[in-house]
Amino acid sequence: MNSQNGFLLSFIKYGENDAVLHCFTEEDGFQTYFLKGIYSKRNKKKALLQPLNKLTFSINPVRGNGIQSISKFELVKNCDVDADIRANTVIFFISDFLNQILRLENKNPNIFLSIEKFIEELENKNYQSHLLFLMVILKIQGVAPLMNEGNFLDPETGTFSTTPTHQLFGEEISAIWKNVLCTENLYATKIHSSLRKDFLDSLLVYYHYHISDFKNPTSLEVIQQIFE
Repeated sequence: MNSQNGFLLSFIKYGENDAVLHCFTEEDGFQTYFLKGIYSKRNKKKALLQPLNKLTFSINPVRGNGIQSISKFELVKNCDVDADIRANTVIFFISDFLNQILRLENKNPNIFLSIEKFIEELENKNYQSHLLFLMVILKIQGVAPLMNEGNFLDPETGTFSTTPTHQLFGEEISAIWKNVLCTENLYATKIHSSLRKDFLDSLLVYYHYHISDFKNPTSLEVIQQIFE
């Protein structure tokens, strides 16, 4: 039996009382776990199954070709945003996003620490932190745009050009990309509320070009409505 710390990305009810959990762990990266009896009437720990809660798991050895099972788990830290609708919407969006793009990710301390930093920013009511977190992930994955003298970001090549190449990447949105790429304190970047939707759309377009098989998170429509 071994122990793991990890962020809960998603969970699916399996049968009457069990669940399958997808987590990003500190030691082994993306992992899928089987959790028995979590939905039984006497089990009070089902309340801990919230997106991006940080949990510690005791893992049973794998038998045959099955998935690893959890013998017990405890809460390390929950996302302290329960009464905040906007923050909760952001949490669901980012957990949805990470559940998709980290499926093949092995141990990556930079990503693990970046999730902790993002949650800290959101708890401090930085309501644009999800936008900047998407930029952090691009940097960690090594596919962030390269800086040059152009004023218009070309999302396909990841470089700046002197003329527009995509309708979403006008001068204002491209300038935000440049500003975020150049700043040391990324989360201190201020993005005007009127530009946040277009900036998020531009981020998702960029991900489509540079992350294999990327699909827009299913929670995208909800987060766009909340921040209109």
